[in-house]
Amino acid sequence: MIAYRTKLGHAILAAIMAIFDERMRLMLRALVIAAGLLLLPQFATAAPVHALAMHGTPKYAPGFKQFDYVNADAPKGGQSVRAAIGSYDNLNPFIVRGTAAIGVMSIYDTLTTPSADEPFTQYCLLCESMDLAADRSSIVFTLRADARWHDGKPITAEDVVWSFETLRAKGLPFYRSYYGNVAEARATAPNKVRFTFSTTENRELPLIIGQMTVLPKHYWATRDFGATTLEPPLGSGPYRIAQLDAGRSITLERVKDYWAAAHPTQIGRNNIDLLRYDYYRDQTVALEALKGGAFDIWNESSSKNWATAYDTPAVRGGQLIKAEFKHQRVAGMQGFVFNTRRPVFQDRRVRAALAYAFDFTWSNANLFYGAYTRSKSFWDNSELASRGLLASAGAEERALLEKYRAELPPELFTAAYVPPDTDGTQASFRANLLKARDQLAAAGWQVVNNKLVNRAAGKPMSFEILLDDPTFERIALPFVENLNRLGIEAKVRLVDSSQYQERVDTFDFDMTVGNWGQSESPGNEQRDYWGSDAAAENGTMNLAGVKDPAIDALIEELIAAPTRESLVARTRALDRALLWGHYVIPHWYIPHDRVAYWDKFGQPAKVPSSGVQIDTWWMKAGR
Repeated sequence: MIAYRTKLGHAILAAIMAIFDERMRLMLRALVIAAGLLLLPQFATAAPVHALAMHGTPKYAPGFKQFDYVNADAPKGGQSVRAAIGSYDNLNPFIVRGTAAIGVMSIYDTLTTPSADEPFTQYCLLCESMDLAADRSSIVFTLRADARWHDGKPITAEDVVWSFETLRAKGLPFYRSYYGNVAEARATAPNKVRFTFSTTENRELPLIIGQMTVLPKHYWATRDFGATTLEPPLGSGPYRIAQLDAGRSITLERVKDYWAAAHPTQIGRNNIDLLRYDYYRDQTVALEALKGGAFDIWNESSSKNWATAYDTPAVRGGQLIKAEFKHQRVAGMQGFVFNTRRPVFQDRRVRAALAYAFDFTWSNANLFYGAYTRSKSFWDNSELASRGLLASAGAEERALLEKYRAELPPELFTAAYVPPDTDGTQASFRANLLKARDQLAAAGWQVVNNKLVNRAAGKPMSFEILLDDPTFERIALPFVENLNRLGIEAKVRLVDSSQYQERVDTFDFDMTVGNWGQSESPGNEQRDYWGSDAAAENGTMNLAGVKDPAIDALIEELIAAPTRESLVARTRALDRALLWGHYVIPHWYIPHDRVAYWDKFGQPAKVPSSGVQIDTWWMKAGR
């Protein structure tokens, strides 16, 4: 499950963070895409259970020994050096302020933990069992008696309640929308916590609550949770922070007496004793460092680099390995995102017209070595993606959109969404620019002295594309040249990662590259992605500033989906509304992870459906 922009990274780094720190991604913004909305008979439990699944029953039965995609006999030990891009100034990843260090989430545990070979199933970790009310109005977690903080103190129900209340009150805005339907968290015993819900229709809530990171109340009692910090926090997870060079590197050490080392969900994972993350200015510098042996493993996000930058003696000799790991993840959406808070992008016709200036076919052939597939949905590469004309869709999808017809774009009901593209020829692209010119004219724009000017205001169209990595300049600059041909004063602004994070968190940009990871079971996270409330609150993932009552309603319809079939229909309906809103100029996706690594690692034989799990690898003897 990969999510695109987080407090810990940005669009270009999304894949890197997923590979290099699976825990960080799952326990923060990536947790937003793991949830699901399927009501099945097995979901309401009559007795405490070890796991909850949104799709049928859990794959792993009570008493299971390990996940299928790990090596239970993987040796422990060794040291590995990893890479991160940019810098950091904070070890508290739960707040808006600051840029959190990579790896910090591995010091924490959650009530439950997912498997990587099921769409969405949560297994008890800090909890010993879960007791879900038959009407799904509440859930009780019974904590494990042996769960301990790194200082030896037990993890209690009070810690869980304090974590929930603190995250919702002082944490990232995401928590307020994600936990919005939780009415109360109450400790009913030293080892039991009951979460009561304000609705029984939000069917993913029990699993969402299980994903919550639990924090130590006694540690934070004397500290300001809302402030940035470089003091290593107290945790309970498989790693602790051993050393840091602020902004430049951070070293994590495996906790030798980790309380859950023998837990079935942790067997075969977290095998390396020391993990050091060195920060690099950009991906170009990092790649050269990798080839020089400065660090051990790299998830390559550039198709050009993958095709051309690894012709080295180490690669030819097999010391530096290039590998592609297939996955079955939903592709999600990456694209140039319009900030509709800006007046220039508030007209949907303008947004639709500007999409004609991006020539994917040319880019794929000349920049990407034909590696990518064009994105045509916010849930591409899955059954959740909308398809073809609405008239040919299922009855529930049609009826749902008809319900909101007055608020939705009329084209949604008469045409199939296809992002503008070309056949790769100049003639085809010129035809697209003519279409863009005509649509802009219909929206009140005309060319005067080679500049596109608004007829009513007399102001030329100008905007900036904000980036934080030079890798994306080679994609954005040809797009800018095409916009210039339409008379638009567009330019690219490259800033450092800290400034980028601050500007994106406060929506201080015209256009940037957005990335929204999706799962097979979308739900509450869609409020943070597209909800009107999220549009007005800094730090959310509603980069586009979507503020549409129809989309708000479709999100709530999706959250309340009673069956898998209904979930698919309602997701497709939301997909159509987002696509025809023209909030994004879609980019591309690939169905595999590209990883380059030095021959120092052992790996399990099986790669799960979610993709390669680096935390199941181990260091070979003597490495």
